[in-house]
Amino acid sequence: MSQQRTLIHGLILGAFCLGFGLMLVLTNSFTKDDIALRAVEDRQNSLKQVIPDSIHDNNLATDTLTLKNDQGNEVVAYLSTKEGKVTGVAFETSGSGYSGTIKVMLGVDPEGKILGARVLAHKETPGLGDKIEVKKSDWILRFTGLSVGNPPLDKWKVKKDGGQFDQFAGATITPRAVVKAIREGLKFFDANKTKIMEFKNDPAKNTEPGKTPAKEVLK
Repeated sequence: MSQQRTLIHGLILGAFCLGFGLMLVLTNSFTKDDIALRAVEDRQNSLKQVIPDSIHDNNLATDTLTLKNDQGNEVVAYLSTKEGKVTGVAFETSGSGYSGTIKVMLGVDPEGKILGARVLAHKETPGLGDKIEVKKSDWILRFTGLSVGNPPLDKWKVKKDGGQFDQFAGATITPRAVVKAIREGLKFFDANKTKIMEFKNDPAKNTEPGKTPAKEVLK
């Protein structure tokens, strides 16, 4: 009798697991398109914040280059073009903050000047490190118009380290990470400027939201 009960309980448990698994599969199939579309919208929103609308007539999310950084990792560069000429580029750069990786979207013009910088993701302490968010303070806006030579590379540090950028009271590690991320992003642009400026806008590329962007892969 006990073996029969064990078998019945096992069958019931198996049925529940199977049903739960089927629910997960169905939920994923119904929501994956919405999730993909939302991801595209989020990316387009972040790109709009670092590349002014006035300097491009293309779809930033679909005109891309895949480049390699110094660590050999792929970096997707979103190209801004107007009448077929490159007017800017945006890409992600990152630094190690107090509580983990801080991701930054950086926009740069053809001369290497920053068009805009925005923090995409971080896990820094609320009320301290989160001042890197544009909705919490204007600190991140102070990078607009700067470049590798303005200030000199050795001044791309927080003031506590001998640089020119303000740190936050009680949270030096966070702004230090963002300054370093932006500095490395500018160096990345400088190293890949020729490839970026040679980009050719292809009107045959897909520009529909939710579809995979066409890419040029350069090594």
